[in-house]
Amino acid sequence: MKREKKLWIAFTLVMTVSFAVLGYYGYEIYQQAPPVPKQIISDSGKVIFSEDEIKDGQNIWQSIGGQEVGSIWGHGAYVAPDWTADWLHREAVFILNKYSKEDFGKEFNDLDEEKQAALKIRLQKDVRTNRYDEKSQTLTISENRVEAIQYLSKYYEGLFTNDPKFDKLRNDYAIPKNSIKEEARMHKMNAFFFWATWATVTQRPDSDISYTHNWPSDDLVGNKATKELLAWSGVSIILLIFSIGILVFYHAKSGEDEEFLLPAKDPIINQGMTPSMHLIKKYFWVVSLLMILQMALGIITAHYGVEGNGLYGIPIDQILPYAVTRTWHTQLAIFWIATAWLATGLYIAPAVSGKDPKFQCFGVNFLFIALLIIVLGSMAGQWFGVMQKLNLVQNFWFGHQGYEYVDLGRFWQIFLLVGLFLWLALMIRPLIPILKKKTEEKNLIILFLISCTAIAMFYGAGLMWGRQTNLAIAEYWRWWVVHLWVEGFFEVFATVVIAFLFVRLGLLKTKTATLNVLFATIIFMSGGILGTFHHLYFSGTPTAIMALGASFSALEVVPLTLIGFEAYQNYKLSKSTQWIIDYKWPIYFMIAVAFWNFLGAGVFGFIINPPIALYYVQGLNTTPLHAHTALFGVYGMLGIGLMLFVLRSLYRNITWNEKLLKITFWSLNIGLFLMAVLSLLPIGIWQAIESIDHGMWYARSSELMQQPAMIILKWMRAIGDSVFGTGIITTAWFVFDLTLKNRKNNNNNN
Repeated sequence: MKREKKLWIAFTLVMTVSFAVLGYYGYEIYQQAPPVPKQIISDSGKVIFSEDEIKDGQNIWQSIGGQEVGSIWGHGAYVAPDWTADWLHREAVFILNKYSKEDFGKEFNDLDEEKQAALKIRLQKDVRTNRYDEKSQTLTISENRVEAIQYLSKYYEGLFTNDPKFDKLRNDYAIPKNSIKEEARMHKMNAFFFWATWATVTQRPDSDISYTHNWPSDDLVGNKATKELLAWSGVSIILLIFSIGILVFYHAKSGEDEEFLLPAKDPIINQGMTPSMHLIKKYFWVVSLLMILQMALGIITAHYGVEGNGLYGIPIDQILPYAVTRTWHTQLAIFWIATAWLATGLYIAPAVSGKDPKFQCFGVNFLFIALLIIVLGSMAGQWFGVMQKLNLVQNFWFGHQGYEYVDLGRFWQIFLLVGLFLWLALMIRPLIPILKKKTEEKNLIILFLISCTAIAMFYGAGLMWGRQTNLAIAEYWRWWVVHLWVEGFFEVFATVVIAFLFVRLGLLKTKTATLNVLFATIIFMSGGILGTFHHLYFSGTPTAIMALGASFSALEVVPLTLIGFEAYQNYKLSKSTQWIIDYKWPIYFMIAVAFWNFLGAGVFGFIINPPIALYYVQGLNTTPLHAHTALFGVYGMLGIGLMLFVLRSLYRNITWNEKLLKITFWSLNIGLFLMAVLSLLPIGIWQAIESIDHGMWYARSSELMQQPAMIILKWMRAIGDSVFGTGIITTAWFVFDLTLKNRKNNNNNN
């Protein structure tokens, strides 16, 4: 009891201190975010852009897909360029050529190194000097930059409208003709592009680094890695090694759990089934269908990387452009994984008490319908938004918000938040009688409810930005949702649920499970909460964000170094008794979770986490490498594993198709591995090398990404995708086949 109390105190301290620091530096981000000027004027006093044009331009960029069409400050999709890196380099080349022609009568590249160096210094003095007047809230720029804006405005207008000269480039970038349909809208989006680019190169007040910490790398404008990037990268690696040593020592000292007598037969066999528990099966039908739809959209989205205007000659980009398919692909991943986890919670809560509270069945059915409406409604709204059929206000509320993973319109966000609180109520009501009895499971149930409450509450962070909120501030809150909600509290929920399932199966002692879950949660949250900052190094945030993000994101990897022990323990459980064979495949999926936690979240995550690494690779294919192997490898595999646990209990008298499950398990794991090592990893490494040598602009350019060898690497992904797709189809096949077998079995009994 003494150890348990200490762990609860440590848990409380970690949560309190971490969120206090996260909140304080959130306040600092509000204060130090790149300012949006009331107006941008030339040296002659001519107004170039106004504040309203910049803010409307941000909304227009969001309406066409935002971070699903290229990226800004490195966050977003990977087929089109990062628009800030692209604008910055093109602006620099335009001005340098202007200098060169005026002074020497020739192109900049034709000059000798000394003359080039002199002109680069002149350029850097122009673009890096911060001429924003805080009192008048006016930004003044040189006439040379005005000419560059005029030139680039024509360039982007041709690209995003229908200029025939840009047909090939549009194809390379998977941007349909007339993505922007009005000249006035294009002018405003150019205003936003310029402002976002200005923040990447203009030095902060009283500083020699830009608002985005000199990101993106570009030698022409003096955007180079700083000493802080190197120093804090070193600190993160040292802290990682030190913390691993402490954890290994603690683990060795604590020793293995004492042996105890395992049940002679499955304890769940005699567990009562409440009416609401039987209703959960339809959630898994939807999970299966959403998995197939997400896979199909993933195929189309990946194919846009080699054929940007269609699918094998079919011009589907006019109906389903890349921005739509990628939006749906990423959003459906969150939806089906969350649905599988939420359904597991709805099954477990009444299973503990053995009975349903009043209206529990109505609540489960109502939530199911609400989730369907949210999924289909948000997808429809995003299509209407990208196709430019909504005005800016309508798009914000019902269309496409343009922020990766939280693309759904504000109305759908609110609807989903209400649904999550309904789910929370359905979790709490059946467990209240158990808490009042003060059983041995009380602390484990409290942890379960804490994680459920956090899942409901922290999605609310997605409501903290408005339609025209400064991008740096919106990014801060977006990562609360993506990192804290998806990667944080769902992780705690999963840890508790797995422990609880093993306790119900009699494979773990309740006290041991509670202590293990508490300790794991403390270790994970110690790095996980403040590790949120590693996403914000170059998003217009102060330098302290880098120090905290580098240090604490390293701690996120620490518990993953002992993941092999967890996998081995789960494997031993799968062999412990004869009846546990029925749970072989759910447990094998837990072993897969451990593997991908180590490789996808750990190895592939840490190679992009240190500031100096992320400085060169943010927005390259090293990010989807980590995203696919962590999101599906960890959360997706876990969702399938939890679904199989519940199905094993729901369909107790049905013989499972072991051959089909074997194909499913190995297809998903081998396919995901091949997808990573045959395509995403080599493309990411190649891009990283080019980013270091030439700059971020080149690493995302069509010149690099359309080279024949690069196209071959993109096609290599089809091998892993095909194997992986087989696993997705057999997963759905298994779920529906199980339902048909159960129906046939019931008919025979009748």
